[in-house]
Formats: sequence, C-alpha cells, structure tokens
Amino acid sequence: MSLSQSPTFKLLTSFIAGLLMVLSYAPFSLWPVAWLGLIVFIRQLDDADKKQAWWRGFSFGLGWFAAGISWVHVSIATFGGMPLIASLFLMLLLCAYLALFPALAAWLTACFQWRLASSYLLLLPLFWFLSEYLRARLLTGFPWLSLGYSQIDSPLVAWVPIVGETLLSSLLLLACVALYYLLFSQKRLLPGIILSTLIIGTVLSHLPTWVTDTGKPVQIAMVQGNIKQSLRWDKNREDVIIQQYVDDTATLYQNHDLIIWPEAAIPRLEPLSQPYLKNIDALAREHQSALITGIINYEMTSRSFFNTLIVLGSKSGISPKPEDKSRDYYYGNNNRYNKHHLLPIGEFVPFQSLMRKIAPLFDLPMSSFSRGDYVQDNLRAGGLNLAPLICFEVAFSQQTAANVSTDTDLLLTVSNDAWFGDSHGPHQHLDIARMRAIEFGRPMLRATNNGITAVINHQGEIAASVPQFEQATLSTEVRLTSGETPYSQWGYLIERILVSLIAIFLAITAILARWRRKPNQ
Repeated sequence: MSLSQSPTFKLLTSFIAGLLMVLSYAPFSLWPVAWLGLIVFIRQLDDADKKQAWWRGFSFGLGWFAAGISWVHVSIATFGGMPLIASLFLMLLLCAYLALFPALAAWLTACFQWRLASSYLLLLPLFWFLSEYLRARLLTGFPWLSLGYSQIDSPLVAWVPIVGETLLSSLLLLACVALYYLLFSQKRLLPGIILSTLIIGTVLSHLPTWVTDTGKPVQIAMVQGNIKQSLRWDKNREDVIIQQYVDDTATLYQNHDLIIWPEAAIPRLEPLSQPYLKNIDALAREHQSALITGIINYEMTSRSFFNTLIVLGSKSGISPKPEDKSRDYYYGNNNRYNKHHLLPIGEFVPFQSLMRKIAPLFDLPMSSFSRGDYVQDNLRAGGLNLAPLICFEVAFSQQTAANVSTDTDLLLTVSNDAWFGDSHGPHQHLDIARMRAIEFGRPMLRATNNGITAVINHQGEIAASVPQFEQATLSTEVRLTSGETPYSQWGYLIERILVSLIAIFLAITAILARWRRKPNQ
C-alpha cells in the first residue's frame, strides 16, 4: 500500500485540509484557499466506506475548527482562571463537538456510495446543509465559521441575497465536488453541466438590483469606548466609564440623527442608572437626536437579568398616555430589546449550581441572564426602525429574518469583543455582520467596545470604520435603502422546506433499505 493510500495518511490529509480553511476567513480572506481545502477533503472521501468517511469528516472538522475558532481559547485562558492544560482540554472538547457535524455529512454521503457509485459525492452538499442546519440549533447553536463566510469577497457572494449564507455553503461545496469530478473522474458530463450552471447562475446573480438606494441620508455616530475587560464590571470604575461615554458624546447630539453606544456600555443596572439616563434622554431630545445604548436590566418582579438595548432621546419610546409626548424614555418602557440568543458560559451556565464551583470560567460576572423573546419589535430611534442583534446573535440568520420587516430601515449589532484580544475572532465577527447586510439588503451598524466598529452598506462593503483598541468615535452618513431581497422574503421558509425534504428522503431510504433486507433475514 502506497503512503497516499494509507488510512492514517488520509486522516492526516483531511486534518491539514481543515487547518488550511482558516486562511479563507477574515482577517486573511484568501477565499480560493477554501476551494483548495474542500477539494483535498473531497478526494479523501472518494471511495471511503462509512466508517472511514466518518473519521475523515471528523478529522477535517477538527482541523477546521481548531484553527478557525482558536480565538475562543484567548477568553478561556485570559478570563477563565484555569490551568493551561485544562483550558486546552476544553477547547479540544468544543472543537471535537463541532467536528461531529462534518463527520455526519460525510457519513451520510458514504451511505449512498453503492447506490450512486459514479456520482454519490454530489449528495455531500445536501447532507452538509442538513448538518449545518443542526449545528446552528443543537445545544443553543454555534453556526460560526460556516463555509459561506469564506466567500464573502468572492464572485459567489452574488448568490447571498437570493439563497442566504447557509445555502451558499452548499453551492460552494457543490462547485467543489463538480470540479473534483472534472479533474479526477472519467465521467465529466454531469459535473460539467453542474459547474457551468453555477458559473452562469453566478454571472446572472450579479445583474438584478433587489434593493435600491433611496437617497435619504442619515447622520450616524458610534462611540468606541475601548474599556478593558478587566475594568468593565469594576464597581469603583462605574462612574468613570459612564462619564467617559458622556464626554465622548457631548458634541455629537447637534449634528447626528442617531448615536450608538456598544453592548453594556453602561456598567450599572438600569434601575440604578436613572439619573444618568434621564439627563442623556433630555439632552438628546433637545437636539432632536436619539441614542441607543447597551445596559443590563434587572426586573425586580421576575428577579431576572437581561442584556438590553434601550433608546434615549427623540422618538424613542411609547409614553404611558398617548397624549403625553414629553417623556419618551421611562424605566420599563417597551422601546427596548432584550437579548434572546445567550452565549453559553458567558451569559448563562448550564447546571450552574454545580458548574460555578468548578472554576472561575463558570462564575464570570454577568453570566446569569434570562432570554428575551425570539421575535421583538424593532427599536424606534430618531424616526428610524432598527432590527437589533446583540453580539453572538448576529451569527443566526434565522433570528435576523424573524425580526426584519418591510419597515426595517437599518440592521444594528452591538458587541464587546474585548474577551478575544488581538485574535482573528473580531474580524470573523465583522464578516458575519457583513453577510447579514447582504442577505437582507439593509445597511448594518456595528458598535463595539474595542473594535471593529463599522458601518456596512447593503452590499456588505465596509463604508466606514475606526481602528481596534482605540478610544474613538465613528461619524458618517448612511444612505437608506428600499426593496427586499428574495432571501429576506422566502429564504428562511425555503431552508426549512429543504431540511424537511432531506429528512423525508433519508427516512424513505432507511425504510426501503430495511424492507429489502427482510427476505434475507
């Protein structure tokens, strides 16, 4: 047996192909590397039996996530208070869990090897879609590093307003499988037709204009406080941090329609922050401006903490009485957003009575939040409707779809990436926000504590940004859009229908396979 045919060599090659994938994502953004890595991986799957396909898919996934989400280790090692070997073990567990999903797609594909011997690998994109759908939902979901994000700067991105990022991942994989057959198979007709169709479709996808510029400009400012993570919840620093944001914003009210502070910018519970909030509200209303800020709310009736966005200033709330327009903001008003998709460990701890005793990682400040509703009204600020997402939520396109309507003017995501230091995590996070802007055809405002704060236009291009790790203010003009992308109208429904069809297909296949075996039993 030659070295290239050795099972160990194929496992190692799959792992290296997975490692290479990190170069196709931000901050490297070498999108052709994803094609190379996937074709190498597909070659290792060709003629593999079910067991081999599982382990090669797992090996690919282990390399893919070990390199791609290595930034998670920065937060565990820096703030987790655990020995290095323990933090590395936790990272290995996370990567191994995520590697189960490409392993599942590879295994399901291999199950059809003897039924579709000449072209069974063409089923891989279908089962990959199913596995990614599951990855985005099981155990609260972790859809980070999906394949489509690697193509945000490639010509394939033209498909995104039509099919969304998740289906783009399958189209990329389909193109790679077809290209693999053209390069290494004797049967080239079907792969040639598929690849030609994808190329033509990509060209045609660039032609329609689903969303147009209304020509209406909005003056936006975002304040990047650059507060060190170690100081954010220091009781002795609360007033200093709040005053810093107040000072940085003092000159912005006069010439901006909307000002945004990042996630939990005010490090004090909302009920205890009323003097500051009322002063800011009055100042913003005086200049016909609005300000959105992150804050932690504690509802005394339910004894629940919420990671919240509130709106202060002009047109910022619903008054207790319709005839009373003098108090836009008041504590408990409904012009607010409570984060729904909480980050495991960081914002809620499973089995917390046990886990919090194990290590500081499971007992971080502000890690006992309650969930907001899945569907919430858009924030109303300065005459604008904004669909908000807090931090990790921006990775969930289905949640975005549930909260974007025809009246939505802007997408808004606020975050604090100080947990991840100078890693590639914040850059990947920015590209995820770019993808949501393309899917829904709306400008995206991204306000962060320490970067990367940016304004993204409806085509996913970064229109303005400020450097990381600097106390800075971004001031720019954003032009609103009109129209809807096909994905914003039907994309989520199509994804659910496709998953249902795949599940039915697998169920029927399993029943037929069992029925055929019965006479021989």
